[in-house]
Amino acid sequence: WDPLAVNGASPLWKAEVGIGFSTIAVADGRLVTMGNVDKKTDVVWCLDAKTGKLLWKKEYPEPLKDNLYEGGPNATPTIADGKVYTLSKSGKVFCLNLQDGSIIWNRELGIKVPEWGFAGSPFILGDLLILNVSESGAALNKNNGETVWQGQDKPAGYATPVKMDLHGATQLVIFGAEQVHGVNPQTGAVAWSYPWKTNYGVNASDPIVQGEEIFLTSGYNFGCGLIRLQAGKPIKVWQNKNMRSQLSGPVVIDGFIYGIDDAQLVCLDWKTGDKKWSEPSVAKGTLMAADGKLIVLSEKGKLIIAVASPEKFEPIASAQVLDGRCWTMPTLANGKIYARNARGTLVCIDAAQTKGGSR
Repeated sequence: WDPLAVNGASPLWKAEVGIGFSTIAVADGRLVTMGNVDKKTDVVWCLDAKTGKLLWKKEYPEPLKDNLYEGGPNATPTIADGKVYTLSKSGKVFCLNLQDGSIIWNRELGIKVPEWGFAGSPFILGDLLILNVSESGAALNKNNGETVWQGQDKPAGYATPVKMDLHGATQLVIFGAEQVHGVNPQTGAVAWSYPWKTNYGVNASDPIVQGEEIFLTSGYNFGCGLIRLQAGKPIKVWQNKNMRSQLSGPVVIDGFIYGIDDAQLVCLDWKTGDKKWSEPSVAKGTLMAADGKLIVLSEKGKLIIAVASPEKFEPIASAQVLDGRCWTMPTLANGKIYARNARGTLVCIDAAQTKGGSR
């Protein structure tokens, strides 16, 4: 991909996918995302990733639940082995065929729903489908949807489960409403917990695991911190308010964390938590990273490619690609950047290498 190709770029195509905050998953030339239409129906959309042509859609009843925001699906579909796994705000789980959208299995979890609905995306580990539902998660058999294990029926956090390899053993790091848990993926047993009690139980930013260390960040002026597992127990390395990420997960590149601090983009030192720089123009936007670059979508729909540098915010290309509220992370796949807004306008931006290096 060519970051410079983004400069002033117009979308290759646009599509309308309904209200929501589900981002875009791409595999096998297909794009899958979710949205809500008519305030009462969720739709799983599958489009041709190159052209935007509708290949199939799967609809099911689900209220919009626009509680202090636009509403609609929070979680992103997960694609694995020709199947699409989705989780709705109320706990409806679907396993669909990627080729035609036919239902392989589906079920309703019947687990207590947090105030803003389930938001963590399904995570596949072997034959398990791991979900951030209940206090410390749940695992379903990915082949038939049967429950393998489930934590206590208390409100969940909003982040996606993250894998952690610890001395040859695999754990799941699951961000609950009041604690972060280390969970045995096979049994659901909680190996350790670390208190992280934020306002309204909004722990929505995915934990970042590096070796034995875990970075956590939450909004509502709570802040961020680094914990380390020593002899299997979590200890605090540092904690401050330099990154208060209410929604979008940060990224780590070469020992530095780039993410949203309330309504600005910041860079922190992983080891110390010290702030290196801040950039207010992004507001409550989102970001991902590729090839040593930050792919940033501002809250007002400006797509920015920047060098990932702890020295300063260094944009190298930008284009206004959307309007409205943009709280959903952009996706880079096969030289194309996909982005959407809360209303459901989805755009495809060509960032492929072109003759001469830019366009």
